[in-house]
Amino acid sequence: MKNIIYILIASLFLNSCGSTSSGVLKSTAYSGIYQEKPLSVLIMPPINRSTDVQAKEFFHTTLNVPIINAGYYVVPPFLSMEILKKESAYDSEMFIDQPLGIFHKIFGADVVVFTIINKWDKSSIGSKVMVEVEYIIKSTHTNEALYTRTGSVIYNTAVRTQGASLLVNLLTSAINTAATKYVDVARACNNYTFSDLPAGKYSLQYGLDGETSAGRKKFTVKLPR
Repeated sequence: MKNIIYILIASLFLNSCGSTSSGVLKSTAYSGIYQEKPLSVLIMPPINRSTDVQAKEFFHTTLNVPIINAGYYVVPPFLSMEILKKESAYDSEMFIDQPLGIFHKIFGADVVVFTIINKWDKSSIGSKVMVEVEYIIKSTHTNEALYTRTGSVIYNTAVRTQGASLLVNLLTSAINTAATKYVDVARACNNYTFSDLPAGKYSLQYGLDGETSAGRKKFTVKLPR
């Protein structure tokens, strides 16, 4: 009897962890966004704390699309990057905890997006890429964090060929893992994370999505699904 109870408890725990919804409405989870109604977004270069030096550049290039699709104007990354480099402001670590009004003055940005890449590991044997990223959107007017999510993403690179032996499938998966493009993994992470971003002014859902559920602040997900 005790074993059955333990199994039921474990099942409930796993189901709760696997849920994509927090049970909290967007209007509550991201109240600052609904109050400030930001229009323009500046994406800062990611803070790379992983052991992979290439992760920063490829992650940065894929951040703008899901934010644009959510209905916001994003300062063109190639333009903002050139200006930031020229002004010796390429390292986001210098600004994440500082007043951000300067970015509104220079770029006209209402909010600034910071990302922190804590892990970016490839496992050929396990046929996966493991990424841990923290997302923070801060107001240039109040310096408050309006949106935060932390994701542990396992990007599956396994290949299953019908009729092939286990060894062949393992070798194919290992090759596929090694060849997986950074941009594919980064795009999948960003698309998933910003899927619950409140709609911006240029979206048909603007002002209408506050009663829908927000995603979990901390999540673990396997992609592609």
